[in-house]
Amino acid sequence: MNIWLVMLIGGLITFGLRFSLIYLFGRFEVPQTMRRALHYVPPAVLSAIIVPELLIREGSLNFSLENIRLFAGIIAIMTAWVSRNTLLTILVGMAALLILGWMQG
Repeated sequence: MNIWLVMLIGGLITFGLRFSLIYLFGRFEVPQTMRRALHYVPPAVLSAIIVPELLIREGSLNFSLENIRLFAGIIAIMTAWVSRNTLLTILVGMAALLILGWMQG
């Protein structure tokens, strides 16, 4: 099967699933409890993605000074706390990771 056809069908299926949920949420009244619960979904998902990348190296927790990802993450967190700017946080975190990796050799 042609790869472009697979990508097109996958895109249409993804769009259909997301659009149907947006369409349904627009037609029904979502309970207040559900709305409050949905506010916690983005931080939970981001934490589940980011924390293992910062702390787990080679299958175990790594709090050592050699863990440059942890230091770059701490620098990014401090930047986010001070600036409250997403783009600046990403750029500073990436620059910190690059510089720390270069310094580590």
